[in-house]
This record gives sequence, C-alpha cells and structure tokens, in this order.
Amino acid sequence: MTRVAAVDCGTNSIRLLVADADPSTGELVDLDRRMTIVRLGQGVDRTGRLAPEALQRTFAACREYAAIIKEHGAERLRFVATSASRDAENRDEFVRGVLDILGVEPEVITGDQEAEFSFTGATKELAGSDHLPKPYLVVDIGGGSTEFVVGDDHVRAARSVDIGCVRMTERHLVRDGVVSDPPSEERIAAMRADIEAALDLAEQSVPLREARTLVGLAGSVTTVSAIAQELPVYDSEAIHHSRVSYDRVREITEWLLRSTHAERAAVPSMHPGRVDVIGAGALVLLSIMERIGAQEVVVSEHDILDGIAWSVA
Repeated sequence: MTRVAAVDCGTNSIRLLVADADPSTGELVDLDRRMTIVRLGQGVDRTGRLAPEALQRTFAACREYAAIIKEHGAERLRFVATSASRDAENRDEFVRGVLDILGVEPEVITGDQEAEFSFTGATKELAGSDHLPKPYLVVDIGGGSTEFVVGDDHVRAARSVDIGCVRMTERHLVRDGVVSDPPSEERIAAMRADIEAALDLAEQSVPLREARTLVGLAGSVTTVSAIAQELPVYDSEAIHHSRVSYDRVREITEWLLRSTHAERAAVPSMHPGRVDVIGAGALVLLSIMERIGAQEVVVSEHDILDGIAWSVA
C-alpha cells in the first residue's frame, strides 16, 4: 500500500482525498475525504480573473488540508486545478499561493486530462460489473465545465466543454449580482440553448450515443440523487452507485428551476454552497440524458479525485 493525497481544485469546490492505494489489486482505501465550497470561479466568466476573496477562501481551505495531509503522513501529493484556474489571467497568483501552503505546484490540467482522470476514478471499480454494459459515458458536471468521456476499459474519446453549473448560473441566471429566484422561462430557454450548443460541440469528437451506461459525477449529480432518494442528510454510501431514472431527473430539474432560494435551501441534503447553482447543474444532466436517450444515470461518488490518487499511486 502507498499512502497518497490528492487535491482537486475546481470552479466551485476544493476537495481532498487521503488514501492507501494498492495498484496490484486496484484497492483504494479512504482515510480522509472532504470537500469545501470555495467558489474559486466567482466572476471568472465575466472578468477573466480570479477574485481576491475567492483566492483567500481557497488558500484557507489549502491550509486546513495541509494539516490533514501532514497528520496522516501521506507519502505523495498531487494537486490538480481545473476550469477556473485554467481560464484566469492571474492564475500565477493562485499557483504561488498553493505552492507556499502545500509545497507542491498545482497542475493546471487540460480538459482532456481532466476527463481521463474522471473516467479512471469512476470506472476502475466497475470493471467487473456485468450488470452495467459497456461502453460507459462518464459525465463530470463541474462548476466551470463538463467533461464527457466514452470508453470501455480505457478511454476512447474525451472532450471538455464550458457548461458547468457556476458558469451557466452566472451567464444566464444572474443580473446585477443577484440570482433570479426563480428564473424566467426566457432565461431558462437561453441557458438550455447554450447547453445544447455545447453538446453539439462535444458530439463532434465523442460518440455520446454509443454509450450503454451513463455514469454521472460531481456535486450536481450527487445532489440530484440525494433529492431523488429524499435523504434526511447527505449520505455518500446511499448515493454511491445509486440509479436515478430520467423521469425523476426531469421532475427534480423542473422543481429546482421553479423553486425559490429558501425552498432549495430547505432541502435537508443540500449543501449551502450549491443552493444557487444546482438548478443549472441539474439542467445540464437532464439535457445530456435527453441527448443520448438515457433512461437512467448511475451516480458515482468516485470521480476525478480518485483518478488523481491512482495517478500518484
């Protein structure tokens, strides 16, 4: 076993996994897995820069994670940064801050690399599942982008497109710094058109409709599963490998887009940092399911973070 630490810093959240990995058996044993909403991508789509307050929230989380990594004695650490830091003009400031706190330079990876890590993390433990036919389509709906990966035992095609839940919310549902509550039909239609255009782009290089199993990753998808199961609290074990039907995803998405901030915040399994962006994330998931004719989505709690850990191990 090798004790490894992986950090995934996305547009909406920063996550840590410390685990013991055995590449010979494919076993990854969690020691500590946690997530902090830092909204690093706040305003990036509009300004092209990382906001000072967003950087400070992220650095505070990094300091907390540094203590946890030291406590567990991880032998290796990899820090991967995704969409927001990839797009920002001042990403050097972000890189310097992480290096000072954690002692490693964050790797601002490409969308294709992001997709490959997501696929590995989501499918490594599905390899022996006869009841989940291949090929898989793994979709990782992040804050700034969504990754699409089709593969069997290995990646066949991958593409990243800019339709994350934070980006779609800021682009279509925010006016004068305030989220529409609830949004008008016109704003929803504009967001839907943006998503459909991005799906057209993804389909140019990824055979989305060849997939026989849809695997959904990240907070928008896991939150939809928690709502579908009416969980009294967010429960990773109940969510991992749960299945949500197309009809249920459609019902939940329609409710989220009609609801007020207070109504969404009252959902017991809803993380406070997702209240304003979950409607957009659910609409991305619904649009994907409609595009490929998926009757259900298999929800995975294992994703890019696990893929990063395996790459270190």
